[in-house]
Amino acid sequence: MTSDVPGWERAPYLRELDTSVVACGGGAGTAWAILADTVLYPEGGGQPCDRGWIDDTPVAAVRRTPDGIVHELASPVTCGPVKVRVDWERRFDHMQQHTAQHLLTALAQDRFGWPTTAFHLGERVSDIELNAPALGAAQLRELEEAAAAEIRAARPVRAYRIRPEEAAALPIRTRGLPAGHRGDVRLVEIAGLDLNTCGGTHVASTCEIESVALLGAEPMRGGTRLYFVAGGRVRRMLHDQADALAGLRTVLGAPDQELAAVAQSKLDALRSAERLARRLQDEAADALGEALAAGGEPLAHRHHHDKDLTFLQRAARRFAELAPAGVVLLTADSAMGSVFCLAAGQAAPVDVGALARAFTDVVGGRCGGAGRLFQGKIPSLDRRGAGIEAVRRALSPPSPR
Repeated sequence: MTSDVPGWERAPYLRELDTSVVACGGGAGTAWAILADTVLYPEGGGQPCDRGWIDDTPVAAVRRTPDGIVHELASPVTCGPVKVRVDWERRFDHMQQHTAQHLLTALAQDRFGWPTTAFHLGERVSDIELNAPALGAAQLRELEEAAAAEIRAARPVRAYRIRPEEAAALPIRTRGLPAGHRGDVRLVEIAGLDLNTCGGTHVASTCEIESVALLGAEPMRGGTRLYFVAGGRVRRMLHDQADALAGLRTVLGAPDQELAAVAQSKLDALRSAERLARRLQDEAADALGEALAAGGEPLAHRHHHDKDLTFLQRAARRFAELAPAGVVLLTADSAMGSVFCLAAGQAAPVDVGALARAFTDVVGGRCGGAGRLFQGKIPSLDRRGAGIEAVRRALSPPSPR
């Protein structure tokens, strides 16, 4: 390194840096490089790594190793002078989210007595885990308003290092240093509010957080997980929700304040219609079983379009109730593909499983079941007629000579 402190830490607002590749290796999909200095943050402390470019080669990931900060690359590079650039939109988003986490952690503990036990900076939503009981809506709003006040206060935020022996005299908030840590301790301070051990990137003032929105909380490992967004994510989420509401207004034909009631009304009507459709479907299946049983055929069979296996099973059971000596074979084209059901009444002297296998041996597919009813999926119904004949032969084996 050109300095003991990498570029991303010395100057978190630095977007590019002239440096050099001092070690590299790997091929397509496994390429890597170590630089003399870098503006790209390696993953750690709940914050994802930066992305960017070494010259024109995309950097897919950045991680700390005993040999230095390794940049994982889309394609190999060679040792020598390069320009490294950071994906600034991603970096600044991470700076906003991470500083918002520090702010929320400080307020949650100092004003409400809820210590933070973990932090995760997500792609769309971030969260902190609090050692606190379930939080209600009023408590979330109170914490959110307290954060908004500190954002308006434009408190300076700075990062600096101290020697380990200096730490004992300072009111540092910490969840502990990384395993194996040696040397200076890096602190991030929100003036007058928080002093925290942290290795991440942060904005220079709380005003640059712009805003924080608390999205909700849920029980987690004996505490509470609190979800939030900050900065540009608040605007993006608001725009996404506005677009979603516009779509709902068009679909439901109602203003925002009536959307929930109208949607509930339509769901109630849909459930009522589904119950009616299920009842009519059951009645149709029963009627089919009754009609086939009344026919008195040794092997009753019928094909239906747009019926499912549940329909066939109900019809077959009704048939078996009314025709104790009869056998029925039903097929259908369903949304899940072609299906069949084969059943026999209790007095029919047949092995229903053997009949079902005789059918699938011809048409293909598999069958399963037990007792007097078997069913299955088949690849197509092109050989349905031949399958029916195979079942007929199995029902009427040739007489001995």
